[in-house]
Amino acid sequence: MRLFAESFIAWRYLVKRRPRRALALFTIIAGLAAVGVQIALFAGGQVQLGAILTIPTVLLFITSLLLNFFSAFTAVSVIGVLLGVAALTVVLSVTSGFQREFRQKILGVNAHVLVMKYGLMHEYPEVTKKVLEHKRVKAAAPFVFNEMIVAHGPITAGVLLKGIDPVESPKVLDIADRLDKPAKPIDLYAKLPPNDGGPPLPAIFVGKELAKKLKLKIGERLRVVSPKLDVDALKAGGGDGPLAREFRVAGIFYSGFDEYDRRLAYVNLPDAQAFYDTPDVVNGVEMKLDSVDAADEVAQDLLRALGGPPYRVIDWEELNHNLFTALKMQKFAIVIFLAIIIVVAAFNIVAAMTMLVVEKTREIAILKSMGMSSARIARVFQVAGLTIGGVGVLAGVALGLLCCAVVARYGYALDTRVYLIDKLPVDISVVEILVTVAATLSICFLATVYPALKGAWLRPADGLRYE
Repeated sequence: MRLFAESFIAWRYLVKRRPRRALALFTIIAGLAAVGVQIALFAGGQVQLGAILTIPTVLLFITSLLLNFFSAFTAVSVIGVLLGVAALTVVLSVTSGFQREFRQKILGVNAHVLVMKYGLMHEYPEVTKKVLEHKRVKAAAPFVFNEMIVAHGPITAGVLLKGIDPVESPKVLDIADRLDKPAKPIDLYAKLPPNDGGPPLPAIFVGKELAKKLKLKIGERLRVVSPKLDVDALKAGGGDGPLAREFRVAGIFYSGFDEYDRRLAYVNLPDAQAFYDTPDVVNGVEMKLDSVDAADEVAQDLLRALGGPPYRVIDWEELNHNLFTALKMQKFAIVIFLAIIIVVAAFNIVAAMTMLVVEKTREIAILKSMGMSSARIARVFQVAGLTIGGVGVLAGVALGLLCCAVVARYGYALDTRVYLIDKLPVDISVVEILVTVAATLSICFLATVYPALKGAWLRPADGLRYE
């Protein structure tokens, strides 16, 4: 009952007795005008612009509403908390979205764990059998990596040519699911003539961006050349030796990760091995686990099982260590900078509550004269400060989630050469939002300590001295 009384007094101190009708009317008119503009933009085909205007429209409405029911100091404090929480919610969701997208796209074309050797691996059948004995390994396949030059007519490009097993590798990688025209199983055994009616050629699968750069279509010829061969010989039409071979484009895949779509190509394992002087060798064995989160543990187990060097075992996160470390550091830095907004809003709460103590000096003195304790007076201003924080947090989370929903629904195009993915990703984490709410309310509570003590220490005689 006492807490209810203190909450009632705090709410009475914050809320205006007479809302401003003119401001309320302005809010309604401005909101209707903004909605009308959005409808016109949607009708005119400007969907993204109309979606973007949703955010300032909602923010204008919230701001007007706050100014209509709270004092200017209180409204500014709430808006400060609101903007800080909204910005933090959006940034956390976007950075988590980047982490999720990169993880999904990397795992789509990379295995969970790789077993490699210092030098080429001749004994890969034995290694494959050994790794399959681990209970968490579901599939394993040998692979070959070659840095190559590919050419289609006068256009050339550097690629990473990967030789895979047409039977086992699809169990490890999601290649078939990423083809423009899915074909299962991936027929790397095919030796079919290209569109120009030439002789049968081995199959090759290329990334979408690479195909666009080379102006390739399915069925066309593609020459693959080892960098050891003179490129001038390639352009002249020579170099038919073992270091230069022609392939037929059997498929075009899209991983959504620009680096892979621009530089990766798949061929049959024997066709990739033909570029080596020694046949029947691989760079390593890649595998898929029952859980990607167990990659580090399994890597350590396999390293012990294989006896250590010259073997080395790498999990997917270690393979992309720099990328994920950069994402984590970027997320941490942005969160720290945006948290400053909330700290600034907390100082606004200190100012607002201090002004409220000065404004309500007479009422505090009366309450104390009537027997209200200093602790209960302090709780009044703490409740008032937490009310400001609570309203700001709720409105901020709502606005942040609205921003995320707009981005997820209508998308925001990104330059794939800079960001590696084609649109802004969003991944809303309930845990991160709850942590943001808890941290913000804690900061707001700390901001109420000084004004609450100032009000509690006020003596009735001082408050009624000039009355």
